[in-house]
Amino acid sequence: MFVVLLDEYERWTGDVDLVRRLEFPTRAALDWIDNYGNMLGTGYIYYKTRNPETGLLNQCWKDSPDAISYHDGRLPCYPLATCELQGYAYDAKMRGARLAREVWDDPAYAERLEREAAELKQRFNRDFWIADRECYATALDRDGGHVDSLSSNMGHLLWSRIVDEARAPAVARHLLGPALFSGWGVRTLATTEGRYNPIGYHVGTVWPFDNSIIAWGLARYGFRHEAGQIAAGIIDAARDFGGRLPEAFAGFPRDQTNYPVEYPTACSPQAWSAGAPLLLLRVLLGLRPHDGHLIIDPHVPEGLGRIELLDIPGRWGTIDALGRARDSVETGRLLSSRGLP
Repeated sequence: MFVVLLDEYERWTGDVDLVRRLEFPTRAALDWIDNYGNMLGTGYIYYKTRNPETGLLNQCWKDSPDAISYHDGRLPCYPLATCELQGYAYDAKMRGARLAREVWDDPAYAERLEREAAELKQRFNRDFWIADRECYATALDRDGGHVDSLSSNMGHLLWSRIVDEARAPAVARHLLGPALFSGWGVRTLATTEGRYNPIGYHVGTVWPFDNSIIAWGLARYGFRHEAGQIAAGIIDAARDFGGRLPEAFAGFPRDQTNYPVEYPTACSPQAWSAGAPLLLLRVLLGLRPHDGHLIIDPHVPEGLGRIELLDIPGRWGTIDALGRARDSVETGRLLSSRGLP
């Protein structure tokens, strides 16, 4: 994630001096993926606590003890390789390659990282894909078997771009299907899974930051309408929380409650959730730095009206972005052209 952040920062700011100063720790972070994260020698990042008595059993972002489970609710043995961690590793190698080529003047290192990333993507799509459910496993267990629950982790894979293009539509259908999408946002765990609990910390609640990353991933694969659905749901929920999104809220269906149900011990304010609306604005306005410029390609869902974001700073100086909601006729034509209901 450090490498991902550094690359994204440079794309926006053009601050190559910082990238040069941080070359050593960035290379060290990339080396960690292969030399320390790859604890079983399979090419995947696994984790296992060093302190079983008081340490965190799960060391992905879903760090509660029951966060990672099989479809039937059983808990796996450790170590575990959750799917999104492999996506982060892929993204880090691709971004590290860009920095190596464009800033550090090391094309050989860049080519090596790109080759390793391509190999990781190929292996991942072979080993994590569950063909009969048309989804990615939440994790691989210590024996390399599928931890076969349907979870929001899959959305992070779109963000990192590790998903094969041909499989992206199936992932999008799951994320916006009734088992995962509550109407307010994507649940951490689908209603079809053994441990689903709409007020379970990582087993059925909706996390705004999680949803912002999923929306960005959907948009990166061209699913702008679906990304907008998630953004609109989270923005609607924010109104009921007084404009300040909490850490998480309950996963009850929207048509059951008509308002987002509070999670009793959610942090509010919380930094992750405070950042979520900013990323959702980026998604809705289609903001993307490219070759020293900021691309603006808005896709605002019906009902959100007009969005203006003024004085966006970056290597381009400052720029304004404007987006207007599409009407229902235009949205229908877009969906029909893609074969979606």
